Amino acid sequence: MRATLWPLRLLIVLLLATLAFSAQAAGRTFPAATERGRLVITDYPNVTISGKALRLSPGSRIWGPNNLTQIPNALGSDSYLVNYTLNIQGDVDRVWILTPDEAAQKVADQRSNLKL
Repeated sequence: MRATLWPLRLLIVLLLATLAFSAQAAGRTFPAATERGRLVITDYPNVTISGKALRLSPGSRIWGPNNLTQIPNALGSDSYLVNYTLNIQGDVDRVWILTPDEAAQKVADQRSNLKL
């Protein structure tokens, strides 16, 4: 009985791996209002982006290059090339730390036509 389940298990593992790789290859889409800059978290919730002093909004989210959310305090004082959006009050509400491939693209080419 175990010998007959082995090919089925292998097929399921290969199918799941294929789905995972295709999801990664799709890339991230960014809202139409996305801007690009170099982020440094100075004193949470205060940040600088390309030398401009800003604040992270309450409930802001930061996604790492692996598209998992990051805790702002865990990022330290390093500098990150990011895409970001501002809320209506002018606070930073969404931040995406870019992969090298994303950083090589122009931000205008990455913006979607959706106003998310």
